[in-house]
Amino acid sequence: MNPLVFRPRHRGMLTAAAMIAASGFAAPAAAEEVTIRPLIDIRLQIETLDVDSLPEPSEAATVRLRTGAEGTAGRFTARVEGQANVALVDNYADGLNGLTDRPVIPDPENLALYQAYLRYTAPGVMATVGRQEIDLDDARFIGTAPIRQNAQNFDALRVRWTGVKNLTVDVSYAWSFRPFWGRDGFGSRPEEVDGDNIFVNIAAKTGIGTLTGFAYVVDLDDPRAQSFRLSSQTYGVRLTGTKKLKDGLGFAYLASVARQSDSGRNPNDYTADFAALEGTAIVGAWRLGGGFEILGADDGTAFASFQTPFSSGVKFLGLAGRFLPTPADGVRDYYGMVHTQPGKVGPLADVNLKAVVHHFTSDRALRVYGNELDLLASGKLGATLLTLRYADYREAGFSADTQRFMLQLDWRY
Repeated sequence: MNPLVFRPRHRGMLTAAAMIAASGFAAPAAAEEVTIRPLIDIRLQIETLDVDSLPEPSEAATVRLRTGAEGTAGRFTARVEGQANVALVDNYADGLNGLTDRPVIPDPENLALYQAYLRYTAPGVMATVGRQEIDLDDARFIGTAPIRQNAQNFDALRVRWTGVKNLTVDVSYAWSFRPFWGRDGFGSRPEEVDGDNIFVNIAAKTGIGTLTGFAYVVDLDDPRAQSFRLSSQTYGVRLTGTKKLKDGLGFAYLASVARQSDSGRNPNDYTADFAALEGTAIVGAWRLGGGFEILGADDGTAFASFQTPFSSGVKFLGLAGRFLPTPADGVRDYYGMVHTQPGKVGPLADVNLKAVVHHFTSDRALRVYGNELDLLASGKLGATLLTLRYADYREAGFSADTQRFMLQLDWRY
């Protein structure tokens, strides 16, 4: 069961929290010099998505603008940032416009308040209250899904403590989750979902790497969120590290295990396990590696498998997005990758190239799902970041052949 009883579910909670915090901090901050920094973040995104089981592909060209300001006075920072997403080419199903003959590119047009928070920073502690981004570790379980134009965020109180050397304690209480459907979201794709979400992440730097213990209580307490079936509690550990050898050689590693079970009003009674293992050899600017990730299943009931509704989406289990949400029989992803960062290439700086090959199977009643190739290339041209992504999923018993192409141009002030 969800351990919290307190449920601040009304929309005025965010405003009230900010006003209370501001009134308490106004006196000491008043004597400090105030620095204002404008915020401008523009992205042009072109995306095509073709799924063989649907008669038409989706083709989208969207422009996202985030703008606002951040003010700092002594130990206090206030940030207000709005977001607008406009479709230049709208030949796509955005999840809200009713098109069903083509796949969903979840970037609906939107105009919304993206971030609005007050932050206090002192030696060893940082506290933030209000609407904010929360990314923990590699965003496998808690993240913003930044690949999407509207991204996702939380109305939350977050405290990060670093008062002991080599130890970080990061605790958040989020009373509202805002997925990327935007202000026009409805039905099973809502604008926001309330709940008592708790994220605890404790990381210690050790001689063998960073060891992290985590506990995430997901409380999507709204029948629109798969009839409460996404509410869960997850407990696990994670170890990451990099060892440098001589002459540009080295290796990196990741290992993680977790267990998830139902929580809150989830009608499913289930337990599912997660495991990930990855190893990478480093040779100069090249990285060659591989690993596996398992999102387990219980008895084959829908949503009685390991679910990650707050993760950064297609960053995991392939860019084609065939395994969101996790299938009833779970999924195993065996992958190999090659990655290089050659630096400057022609007019481009910070060039980044990556290729990943995936082989997917079920976890329960083992059977082959399919294979996927993912390609990424990025580089900076002046102040503009150019990113190309391509995914080609070939089914062998699950879903349908899928190809996704994405071009992003990001400029930030």
